[in-house]
Amino acid sequence: MAVTARRDVFQAIADPTRREIIDMVASEPMNLNAIAANFDISRPAISQQIKILKECGLVQITRKGRERYCEAKLDPLVEVQNWVARYKQFWSGKLDALEDFLNNEEKETRST
Repeated sequence: MAVTARRDVFQAIADPTRREIIDMVASEPMNLNAIAANFDISRPAISQQIKILKECGLVQITRKGRERYCEAKLDPLVEVQNWVARYKQFWSGKLDALEDFLNNEEKETRST
């Protein structure tokens, strides 16, 4: 029995092609052929990238007549934003402490 790993938003944004697709459809839905036309890789490869984005909940595919359109659903990116915010706070504190240390070192060097 094969085990399928759950895809998450971090996997989706790990690939530059997928990030570019998200950027393209963030402002307005695009049909799949229009998306594929922007890349130098095969249509099946683009379809695979879009499938991953769909599995992660970052895009939704809708049918309009004979065309399939890809629309961004960016709510899952909040998970990334929250994760980054924790580390931003951590690193901001470390960098502030480094700045204080360097300022104190500079003051001591001037006074000697």
